[in-house]
Amino acid sequence: MKIVLTSVMVDDQAKALAFYTDVLGFVKEKDIPLGGPRWLTVVAPEGAAGVELLLEPMGHPAAAPFQKALFDSGVPAASFGSNDIDAEYERLKSRGVVFRKPPTQAGPVKIAVFEDTCGNLIQLHHPTHG
Repeated sequence: MKIVLTSVMVDDQAKALAFYTDVLGFVKEKDIPLGGPRWLTVVAPEGAAGVELLLEPMGHPAAAPFQKALFDSGVPAASFGSNDIDAEYERLKSRGVVFRKPPTQAGPVKIAVFEDTCGNLIQLHHPTHG
């Protein structure tokens, strides 16, 4: 068994695609029209082959309240790995990304948290021990 697809709920797929590709540097993988919302995925150039992130539209009635509750309480919707979190932080800050938490040691990892402009907090993490 392996992870091949995970998702983040987004309030606007076009805005999400622009942020995840133009700002974060992911690459559009699939863009399939579904009569309104799209099956829209991105992949990380540095990531494992076959692992996609679905930019999922907020179609379910529980999606918006759930996303808002996570955001308001500071809980990241997803966590992305980084080989150099300090450099990644500086790169993303220079592109206008709003960080809620700068790189901070948290036990065996260093983490940072930013806003994705689509209603989510995203955590970056990098193992620093063992």
